[in-house]
Amino acid sequence: QVQLVESGGGLVQPGGSLRLSCAASGRTFSTDAVGWFRQAPGKERDFVAAISWSTGGSYVDGSVLGRFTIYRDKAKNTVYLQMNSLKPEDTAVYYCAVGPDVVGTSDRYNYWGQGTQVTVST
Repeated sequence: QVQLVESGGGLVQPGGSLRLSCAASGRTFSTDAVGWFRQAPGKERDFVAAISWSTGGSYVDGSVLGRFTIYRDKAKNTVYLQMNSLKPEDTAVYYCAVGPDVVGTSDRYNYWGQGTQVTVST
């Protein structure tokens, strides 16, 4: 079993940047896929990006492609989501999750963090 802890959320102005972190405890990510999802109030949880821990191959949703980047630091056992050119519509609780495959469907992920709030506003 793995415990996930997200951090790095906060309040930022439109056009600004944030970097979210997803750290694992209990074990290393090993052969996992690590994904980021987000959920705005009153909306469903949406896929943002995912990365293969072993290969580094990634998949980013079209809605954030070119603005968000997912990468990993094996030495720190941490996955990051770099978010640039943030927009008010990026406001949501962001969750990281672990699963067997780099896919965009939330039900393929087995372990979830508690989430971190990102608010983009003036």
